[in-house]
Amino acid sequence: MPILSAESSASFWRSLHALSITRILIASVLVLFGGFRINSTYWFDGGLSYRWLCLAYLLLALVFAFFALYRRRHFMLQLLLQIVTDIILISLLYMVAGGMKSGLAILYLFPLASAAILVPLMLALCFASVVSIFLLLQSWFLLIRMEPEVPIMQAGLYGAAFLSAVFVVNRMAAKLISQESLAVRRGHALEMQRAISQLVIDDMDDGVIVVGGDSTVYASNPSAVRKLGIVLEAGSGTSKLSDVPALKPLADAFSAWHEHVDTGSAGFGATAYVMLKPADELAEQDGQIEPLQASSLAVHLRARFVRVNAETLREDRSVIFLQDIAQIENQAQQLKLASMGRLTASIAHEVRNPLSAIAHASALLGEETDNPSQVRLLKIIADNVARMNRMVEDILNLSRKVQSQEMIGLADFLSELKASFSETHGLSGDMIVLSVSDEQQIRFDPLHLREIVLNLLGNALRYASGKPGSIRMFTVPATASRLELHVQDDGTSISPDVRAHLFEPFYTTSSKGTGLGLYLARELCLNNSAMLDYEFHPDVTADGVATTSGRFVISFAVQDR
Repeated sequence: MPILSAESSASFWRSLHALSITRILIASVLVLFGGFRINSTYWFDGGLSYRWLCLAYLLLALVFAFFALYRRRHFMLQLLLQIVTDIILISLLYMVAGGMKSGLAILYLFPLASAAILVPLMLALCFASVVSIFLLLQSWFLLIRMEPEVPIMQAGLYGAAFLSAVFVVNRMAAKLISQESLAVRRGHALEMQRAISQLVIDDMDDGVIVVGGDSTVYASNPSAVRKLGIVLEAGSGTSKLSDVPALKPLADAFSAWHEHVDTGSAGFGATAYVMLKPADELAEQDGQIEPLQASSLAVHLRARFVRVNAETLREDRSVIFLQDIAQIENQAQQLKLASMGRLTASIAHEVRNPLSAIAHASALLGEETDNPSQVRLLKIIADNVARMNRMVEDILNLSRKVQSQEMIGLADFLSELKASFSETHGLSGDMIVLSVSDEQQIRFDPLHLREIVLNLLGNALRYASGKPGSIRMFTVPATASRLELHVQDDGTSISPDVRAHLFEPFYTTSSKGTGLGLYLARELCLNNSAMLDYEFHPDVTADGVATTSGRFVISFAVQDR
């Protein structure tokens, strides 16, 4: 018997067990047939009893079935023993029942077909030859005894039929066994490929979600769970992106893309940028908490939609790839900052003294001259020295980490900051409108929060109209675990081209800016487990006109006191 795989060996044992079950059925039928249909003249012939042979055959069939089911050892030995036993008992029954006229010669097909399936061809043909020779010898014996109507022709035909059947069945079985082995090998290869693919998908930084046309989720990898902050019931066919309120932006983007794909619209992009904010009802599912990144704050994702195309695929399936934009931006910014390397440290430590000397010299010259042109040139020097000094201070602030976090009451803190800012810049008391509840508190570094808010107020003052209420600061309790502070002005909204680079270091649209203010503000927010972003929101003007305004939003993670 050739060396077989575990699957093929199990298949052979199942075949042997099926052979044993069939033997039990045949023996049972023979017992019943012998009890009611065999003529009494055939009950005893040469001292052998047909009935006891049938009962013995049934008993042996039960024993063989037991060993095939519970003693799966020495397959070939059990098989050969069963086939030899079948041939011997059927031959005895054949002679006792009256030979060819009993019709029991057809029973030889049972062991011979089993041998043709489960043993090599030569051995199966050997069994068929033994049976054929036995049938011919029995007919020859009757011929010697001068019995009338000796069935020599029938014996020869049976022998030829048995040999032909064994050959055909053996070749068919060999082909099926070969196909089964090939299928097993292909199955192992596919299983290995599936395991490798699953390992790669699970280890990917990008989130992967497999969805149907109605946004039903069928699979997702761990990265998608971390980015979305929710464990979807993958594979159940009951969970949809549209069923989760916090995932509505992603579901809407997917529906819009899917609709354009179905209609065959040309030029429709397969990429969308979405911002997801967690909701309280997503905090717990199935007893497990899966927080969003950045301490359960809003996350910005780049979603890429790809439709699964296959000739034999009947179901509508699409794959959504999710990338964390904040992570990509941070990597780009780190590369940009790393390129400056020691140069920034040199600027921060070596340039301040020359700047101080230049500023002091220009101030002395300004005291000694009244020439307007010289005064104008000295003012240009002073302004650029101040700008360089601010850049040095910003570079130094990039390395600042959280010093001491404490519980801050936003109402008192922002009220004092508003008064100080208005006094410093000579603003009217009603230009900045503050709307913060007294009981709202956050855990933050006070120096960092002061620098962040002053940066945003200075940016708003640059573009505000200067009218009463042109700058607004107000809080929005987004969820029980998240609080938002909005800083808004009535100036023109930031264009999409500028928004794409808004928080990049050294990027500025102002000739007097350093390009580090907003970047520094976001870094300080991240150091305090908060998030700074620029958002569009629907708004209503004083005249009742609905507009869409942009504003800076700080999302605080509210912690237990």
